Parts: sequence; structure tokens; C-alpha cells
Amino acid sequence: MKLSILMPVYNERGLIADAMKQALDVAYPCEIELVVVDDGSRDGTGEALAAISDPRVNLQTHPRNRGKGAAIQTAAAAATGDYMVILDADLEYDPQDIPRLLEPVLDGRATVVYGSRTFGSHSAYSYWYVIGNKGVTTVANILYNSYISDLETCFKLMPVSLFRSLRIRSAGFGMEAEITGKLLRQRIRPFEVPISYRARSREEGKKITWRDGVEALWILARERARRVPGRPATQRKPKR
Repeated sequence: MKLSILMPVYNERGLIADAMKQALDVAYPCEIELVVVDDGSRDGTGEALAAISDPRVNLQTHPRNRGKGAAIQTAAAAATGDYMVILDADLEYDPQDIPRLLEPVLDGRATVVYGSRTFGSHSAYSYWYVIGNKGVTTVANILYNSYISDLETCFKLMPVSLFRSLRIRSAGFGMEAEITGKLLRQRIRPFEVPISYRARSREEGKKITWRDGVEALWILARERARRVPGRPATQRKPKR
């Protein structure tokens, strides 16, 4: 098994070298590659990436900023692994947790695994960010009659072929809701494992906003109403 770690990057010059080093230094139970997509950075991130030399790194570049969803689509298209997991370059997530996500897959207990954040006490947390995340997750559970604890988690691990088959269209942060909505619509329930998490503040560069939460709700409703591919549409009985 080979794991592709997909890392979208936008204006993270001060963090990218450390983020990549942390990701590459983990003792993984399988072969890995790190697919990094510079999503049109304008702060010198590209120069910092060019200075990193490691045969496990596959660097892709967008000439202009297109959004996290678009960056993940580019990374998934370039991935050569059997499985993939998303890892942001902002150091909020600890790559040391990735082997824990792999355990249910390697044991044959799961195909899709989410890393679930507990949102414990931390000075960088925004009350409204946590409430918004829980609200979006609750709506997903109601719409799809499921029970997941963290829809917006970055840590989503699944087969590369499965991700590609989802045909994600969202270019921005809405891709998180679209991935989950499409999985749940196909009755694929993510296996969740607890992970550590260090949220950064708006001043430190956190990019997601309340507008992304509103977009996530719209995407969840849209995907719930969409017909599952291959399933015949319900036909009305003819009137007599």
C-alpha cells in the first residue's frame, strides 16, 4: 500500500518548510508520497518550496489562487498512491496522527477514515467557529440519517480512486461538505478516530469564514437532493 499525502498551500511561507518536515518525518507503516500544491501563493512560498529536496515530494503549482478544493483536485490527479489523506500546511493538524488513521484500513475494518477533533480547551478557538462546525455537522447527520462528529475535519483518508469518482466541483472550503455529502449519499459511513488539533487564530492566518459555513449547508442540501448515480429515478404511478 502506498499513501499519498495531499497538501494544499496558499501564502504559508513561514510555515511550509516546518509543515513538510513534520509530514515527512513520521514513521509511516507504508510507503508515502507528499503531493504539495502551491495554490498561487504571492508571499514567497514558491521560493521556500523550491529549496526543499526530497524524492518523496511531488510539487504542483497553480499560477493563480483557485481555492483549497481546486488544489486538492490537482493533488489527487497527480497522486500515485492507493490511498490519500489531506493535510493542511498550517500546522493545526499533527501528521503523527496519520498512522492512527491508517490502522482501521490496514486491519480491514474501514475504507474511509476521518480524524475527529474534540475541540477541547485552547486559547485560539473561536466560540462561533466551533459552534458553526458542530451546526454544519448536525445538519449533515439529519439530512443523511448518519452520525459523524466532525464534518469539516481536514483529515479525510480514503482510496484515491474513490475520491476521483466523487468528482468534487467545489473550488474552495466547500469541498469538505461536498466530499462528506457524496460519501453519505452513497451510504459510505466514515470510520472516525480521535486526533489532536491546535487551532490558529485569525491573526495567525486562519482563512475559513462564516460564509464557508453557509456554503457548506447549501452543498449538503444540494447533494442530498441529487440522485445517486446508477440508481433509477422514482417513477410516479400513472393516473387512472
